[in-house]
Amino acid sequence: MTDATMLAEDRPMRQAMLRGWRRKCPNCGAGPLFEGYLKVRDTCPSCQEELHHQRADDGPAYLTILIVGHILAPVILVAYTHYRPDPLIMAVLLSIGCVALSLYLLPRLKGALVGIQWAKRMHGFGKS
Repeated sequence: MTDATMLAEDRPMRQAMLRGWRRKCPNCGAGPLFEGYLKVRDTCPSCQEELHHQRADDGPAYLTILIVGHILAPVILVAYTHYRPDPLIMAVLLSIGCVALSLYLLPRLKGALVGIQWAKRMHGFGKS
């Protein structure tokens, strides 16, 4: 497959990202992307697409920290200026919120990044 052919057969990135966000295979959208919480399957059980090429590495963790920080910073400001809760209560509630939001976002962001890599044919996803 030549470079011109690969560009002509562009994969839909938005669809791949949304399928990854739902933790499904970016190719078919039916098979599960992960074996466990964050371990990406080697191949999709539905369409047999090879997924072992992915290299999400630390990207999902950085994005999770960025998003959680941008969400919780205004919450801290509003809570402190308007409600003035006891520091221990505020620390406990914010810690629970931070952990819960991080655990929710991390696999979804990893799936979206794998979807981007698949759509852009990065790291071996473009080989035929």
